[in-house]
Amino acid sequence: MTRKFKTVDYEAALDQTVSLREALPANHLARFVVDVVAELDLARIYERYGPRGGEAYAPELLPALLSDGYAIGVFSSRKIEKATYETLPFRFVAGGLHPDHDTLANFRKTFRAEIKGLFVQVLLLAQAAGYLKLGNISMDGSKIHANASKSKAVSYKRLLELENRLRRMRSRRSRWPTHCAPRPARPSSACANAPSNR
Repeated sequence: MTRKFKTVDYEAALDQTVSLREALPANHLARFVVDVVAELDLARIYERYGPRGGEAYAPELLPALLSDGYAIGVFSSRKIEKATYETLPFRFVAGGLHPDHDTLANFRKTFRAEIKGLFVQVLLLAQAAGYLKLGNISMDGSKIHANASKSKAVSYKRLLELENRLRRMRSRRSRWPTHCAPRPARPSSACANAPSNR
């Protein structure tokens, strides 16, 4: 008796039509982000756009992409741009558009203060919708043994020793004649009496 296997026809799979409505359930984070950004007050961002220039991305799109990225731990503009091509949630948030990383980075830099205010609004809406619970986070001061390299780890005492050693080396170097190199291959007669840095 031979075993039967389910096989994949990759050529046919490339021709499949994927519905984002089916792929992203109603409670998916990407849908929530789009709904929340639609509720935000973006008037301060709209005010800063001038009447001239090329067609810009709508201010709703870029904060939505940044919010979705931040929520899942994607902070890099390049990774967010790449995700608009490769992952369904980002494709949904971007609405099939693909803002490049420069556009995302410039938006983040230009509207830094406004974005901070928008994130506060997002958190408040998330809390009101029940997606977020705000509370206290506590940390203790427990010491945990780590397997760190002793040759790379430096104690405060050792750091002070190294600093003093560097200061002594600098003071020796300041006494060298100005026309001598730190370690001449052949000391000239003028440099023969210069102190070594050892």
